[in-house]
Amino acid sequence: MIVDNTQTQMRKGILEYCILSIISRGEIYASDIISELKKARLLVVEGTLYPLLTRLKNNGLLSYNWKESTSGPPRKYYQITPAGLEVLRKLDATWEELAFAVQTSMEGRPEQPKADDKSDIN
Repeated sequence: MIVDNTQTQMRKGILEYCILSIISRGEIYASDIISELKKARLLVVEGTLYPLLTRLKNNGLLSYNWKESTSGPPRKYYQITPAGLEVLRKLDATWEELAFAVQTSMEGRPEQPKADDKSDIN
């Protein structure tokens, strides 16, 4: 269905931005990134996250270090690099432009029932 594909593409398009934003707050473990994304209702599984983290690291936007864990093997903690902060700054500007464009394009639209609003359905 076209809606499902569009929704998937929209989520994929902002995933990298959200991950960089989360990591910019400070050093973080991958499972904590997933928790933050879930809290934001942007569901991601490890099979999606790890390749993206690797790509961001290989592009010089992230670095990581290993830390001993009290409950198992050492853990890899990610942090954003100066290059990553610069990319994030540019993505912030792009997000502002896109949010403005979407909001502006929605102005004057007739009210539509919400997807979960069944009161108008017979």
